[in-house]
Amino acid sequence: MLERNRDKAARATIEEISAQYDRIALVFQGGGALGAYQAGVYEALANAGCEPNWLSGVSIGAINASIIAGNEPRHRLQRLEQFWQTISGRKIWAYTPEGDLFRDIRNRTSSWITMSQGQPGFFKPRLPNPWLELPGAEGATSFYDTSDLKRTLEEVVDFDILNDGRKRLSVGAVNVRTGNFVYFDTDEVRIGPEHIMASGALPPAFPAIRIEGEYYWDGGIVSNTPLQYLLDQEEERSSLVFQVDLFSARGTLPRSMPDVLSRHKDIMYSSRTRQNTDNFRRIHGIKTHLIDALKRVPKDLLTRDEQALIDSHAKLGLVNIVHLIYQHKNYEGHAKDYEFSGTSMREHWDMGLEDTQRTLRHRQWLLPPVDAEGGMAIHDLHREDPT
Repeated sequence: MLERNRDKAARATIEEISAQYDRIALVFQGGGALGAYQAGVYEALANAGCEPNWLSGVSIGAINASIIAGNEPRHRLQRLEQFWQTISGRKIWAYTPEGDLFRDIRNRTSSWITMSQGQPGFFKPRLPNPWLELPGAEGATSFYDTSDLKRTLEEVVDFDILNDGRKRLSVGAVNVRTGNFVYFDTDEVRIGPEHIMASGALPPAFPAIRIEGEYYWDGGIVSNTPLQYLLDQEEERSSLVFQVDLFSARGTLPRSMPDVLSRHKDIMYSSRTRQNTDNFRRIHGIKTHLIDALKRVPKDLLTRDEQALIDSHAKLGLVNIVHLIYQHKNYEGHAKDYEFSGTSMREHWDMGLEDTQRTLRHRQWLLPPVDAEGGMAIHDLHREDPT
């Protein structure tokens, strides 16, 4: 069977394989400046003819997803590049000598300038400092003003295209008052710049965003990976999911305080990925055992709900997840998610492009899974270590 799948994959184009699924989903984790990696992933998919029809994201992932969903396919890469050039275009060093030591110094300088000056087209420091503001004042609850981001989003996203129904976009945020995680979904609401900004409103740096009388913060403070939301939707549809994470759960033992801060951030923001897939498999397994038990009951003894459960299980679509994870460099410390230099942005973008190109060469991974364990197959470039 495996050899047959390999032969089938070798003969098929990426477009032909994609057409075998009901939906192609692109799931973007939050991660600030690391988000350029996701743009590289999309470039590789677009070049291969694998365009998503459902995009889901949190924080910077929501911004990238909205740019892709909010443009015609021929303009998407151009708009992604426009966004990243806008926020990472500031020159700091004219030249960086080779070697990790010099890159570490340059990155530290870049992240310090981000904290002190903000980023063009994204955010700027509040004056006066919020500690000096009276409670309830507009600038009392965040260190930066993100009004520039609204203007940038309006330049790179056509919100009429984003909401035209040809593709689906869902972005995660947290209700500040209730603490509940919510998704703004184009299947349910018209998404505007404020919904994207809400998904990326990370406190205390950025202010909560007001939407219909409620205030919202960055979804990453509850769940940084919006995979679970996708898995809970329309279970009868088969899905090829490209899940793009910016923080790796795996890492080395810290040997310094900067290492501790970086490792802590990686674990904190990556930990729910495997939990989501494990939960899906466990629930799918319980449901399968329940169905098997119900099938042994005579039909005339089954309730209407029990028969409906049997019928629905027969239509369950399998989920194939291709997992891409950014692997940070030695010179990237705990400030890697707010180090927005143009050099780092291009490195992140190129890594996303190269990782995805390597993944797509293993086309048997992309085929609809046969008898997948727990209704799901997972392929991980860095775990499988393909050649």
